[in-house]
Amino acid sequence: MSNPAFNNSPVFTTKAVVNSTTVNGREMTPAQLDELYGRPSATPTDTDRMTYEDTIVKIVIAFAVLLVGAVVGWMIPALAIPGAIIGLVLALVNIFKKKPSRGLVLAYAAFEGLFVGGISAIFESQWGGIVPQAVFGTLGVVGVTLALFATGKIRESKRATQIFTVAIFGYMAFQLVNLVLVWTGVLPQFGLQGMNPLINIAIGIFVVLLASYSLVMDFTSIKRGVEQGAPRIYGWQAAFGIMVTVVWLYTEILRFLAIFRD
Repeated sequence: MSNPAFNNSPVFTTKAVVNSTTVNGREMTPAQLDELYGRPSATPTDTDRMTYEDTIVKIVIAFAVLLVGAVVGWMIPALAIPGAIIGLVLALVNIFKKKPSRGLVLAYAAFEGLFVGGISAIFESQWGGIVPQAVFGTLGVVGVTLALFATGKIRESKRATQIFTVAIFGYMAFQLVNLVLVWTGVLPQFGLQGMNPLINIAIGIFVVLLASYSLVMDFTSIKRGVEQGAPRIYGWQAAFGIMVTVVWLYTEILRFLAIFRD
């Protein structure tokens, strides 16, 4: 521990010698010893540590807030753009903030919900029935990935993470170039993906695999946090991470279906 505030304190630099049969220098009675050893063990909740149950509750709360925002965005699609901008700013704040904040995570969920609801309404108006398909597709990918992770069929590995990192940066570069070519009028709507259905299908499968492995890394982080006894507040960071991945997966599936149907 390099922090001098810890190194200079004898509490953190010396071993305490504890006699379990004495209290304040006095010998404990048999009744006191029996009461001491009969106490229930402290639970993670008592010690303010992460648990799967508490983290799941936080994830559900975050998605409930996102759903409320999505309903508002669905009714007022114009809120999609401000929702996306403010959501991006809040996402960056949550990413670089050292300690998670429940308020910031829920604020991100609300504004991201405006974006999701607004963009869904716009797509639904052009391609009827596309939103339910995207929702069920997203739930299917998340459910299958969670089931495979829970049963140990799929795990995070150093090699896979390296491949994922290269792939995600490659995909970002591709979409950036594609977007510039569309905006400049060089390519039609949806760019390269809209020109050939085979390219669209290949990229769609590729993105689903990327998002699935991203979920695996999210689940691994939660598992590691619980096992290492991370502070309970980090359950909100887990909720934020899961939400970012699921929203990204949903928007990609929505776009993939729109291109395919177009």
